[in-house]
Amino acid sequence: MIARIFYSLLFYLATPFILLRLFWRGRKQPGYRQEWRERFAFYRAPCLRPSQLPLIWLHAVSVGETRAAKPLIDALLERYPRHKLLITSMTPTGFATALELYRHEPRILQTWFPYDLPDVVWRFFRHFQPALGILLETEIWPNLLREAARRKIPVVLVNARLSSRSARAYGKIARVIRPALQCLAAVAAQSEADANRLAILGAPNIHICGNLKFDLAPDPDLMVLGESWKLPRPIWLAASTREGEETLLLALQKELCKTPARPLLVLVPRHPQRFDAIAQLIAQQGLTFSRRSQDLPDAKIEVWLGDSMGEMPAYYRLADVAFIGGSLLPLGGQNLIEAAACGCPILIGQHTFNFAQATENAIAAGAAKRVANAPELGEEIAKLLANPAELQAMREAALTFARQHRGATERTLCLLEQFVA
Repeated sequence: MIARIFYSLLFYLATPFILLRLFWRGRKQPGYRQEWRERFAFYRAPCLRPSQLPLIWLHAVSVGETRAAKPLIDALLERYPRHKLLITSMTPTGFATALELYRHEPRILQTWFPYDLPDVVWRFFRHFQPALGILLETEIWPNLLREAARRKIPVVLVNARLSSRSARAYGKIARVIRPALQCLAAVAAQSEADANRLAILGAPNIHICGNLKFDLAPDPDLMVLGESWKLPRPIWLAASTREGEETLLLALQKELCKTPARPLLVLVPRHPQRFDAIAQLIAQQGLTFSRRSQDLPDAKIEVWLGDSMGEMPAYYRLADVAFIGGSLLPLGGQNLIEAAACGCPILIGQHTFNFAQATENAIAAGAAKRVANAPELGEEIAKLLANPAELQAMREAALTFARQHRGATERTLCLLEQFVA
């Protein structure tokens, strides 16, 4: 109790700085300033008036979580036709993704996730009065979970994952985290390792349901689009790259351009606000490039900058082999499941603590290979591009790996069923 009060006090003191950061980030991403009052649970939009139908609330932080939740959201809409769904987001890209996916679905409401302040979460629950709350992956908010428990609203943490690094960090603030976790009605963990870490921290009623991302089938239209982009030259993809990695990858591409294969690098940064900065970096490196938003690459282009949102399946379909970003530097890595579902051979660095289980499973299945550093990545790319048989074997292994791990949506639905009125 005392620890949570102290946490709330710090949050209140930090609020002016949070607002300044919100408006500062809004310079490059105006979405951060969009309806900022909703982050404090003040609602003006008529569509956000409480519904007469019972409401299921689902929170997905950003793009990855929102797309991962799609199979579950679609299944909830089908299974519970007398319910509405409320989707909350934390980032503008996540908000835009949900809007794109469900703008024509009349039973879906959409707003920003409320800040975890006692009065804010009180207003949020008073306004929407959800029958059930669903949090995606690792969303542990002490005041929100306590208020839900006080109102006897069951909240389930689904597709839950917790890296060993995050578990150690949470362990240092266990006086705040443990009571919050104990307010959960249930947890649907991705793996046994995730379940064990959450249990140690105090989470109750844990079930291993698998990873929802395996149930997300690639958009067939995007797969056709990627096929139409193919060129009569080798192509390697650097997907969801993070700050600091692009410099290493562009230096690597310079060396690969000196080889007879002269492959094209398709570079897709994870965060859209960095597209222009990466374009400047490519120019500074002296590489010829074009942008997805402008035109398709010709034979002279050495780097194609993927400055678009929501087209990752097309990029994976285009590529002969893909490197998954966030893993060359100690950033935890990004999700490789989408690449596997598209049948794309995968290379990944050493730093994959955010997706440890999926990465190890993909490597064991022959769908992915791990590299130690940028030079080794270059060697592996050159080796694979010169060996079509090995690439084909990895493609088939990737598709098999993705197919064998499906079923998390149905298992999660079975868990949620007991909490839906």
